Amino acid sequence: SLELNSVSFQYSANSKNILNNISISIQKGSRVGIIGKTGSGKSTLTDIIMGLLEPSTGNLLVDGQVLDKNNLHSWRAHISHVPQDIFLTDSSIKENIAFGERPDQIDYDRVVLAAKRAQIQDTIEQWDKKYETNVGERGAVLSGGQKQRVGIARALYRKSNFIILDEATSSLDSNTENYVMDAIEGLSKELTLVIVYHRMSTLKYLSLIHIWR
Repeated sequence: SLELNSVSFQYSANSKNILNNISISIQKGSRVGIIGKTGSGKSTLTDIIMGLLEPSTGNLLVDGQVLDKNNLHSWRAHISHVPQDIFLTDSSIKENIAFGERPDQIDYDRVVLAAKRAQIQDTIEQWDKKYETNVGERGAVLSGGQKQRVGIARALYRKSNFIILDEATSSLDSNTENYVMDAIEGLSKELTLVIVYHRMSTLKYLSLIHIWR
């Protein structure tokens, strides 16, 4: 579980608060939506959740333990961040899902399982070279929705149990967006998902929504 306890944040002593006295409790397995206009503090909030920024006041608790320099690395190991623009290398789909691992160390069965859970396995199986298919520079052979699902599969391959999707579907058309959201909805209930977005319709699947204006 994750708890933000009266968290405020300002970038300098002379600037106004970006976040002001925010308290949130997120239970394991929740699907949480964060929605707000540009500049409302959504990215600042997720940076605090990921431990990239330290609150100016208040604190962050994970399973009841205050997050500090002693346990920060352990917390980050549980988190995957899926951005709007997924970085893909000019290599195989397998290597992109297992991003960061040497080719001879990739766990193929785990790659397939991650692809299946991200609902991109059927697409991959239709390709002649399947998981050895080269995706091209920046994923040129993939559609927008496929790239997002690779990003989700990458997070699942890492065995992350807390995933943040940061405006991950904002550039997709409505049909592709629905495919991606269906993939998200089908993920294990053991995973905690935080989805940052600016449009309310995308958050229809989620159990809890916090709105910053």
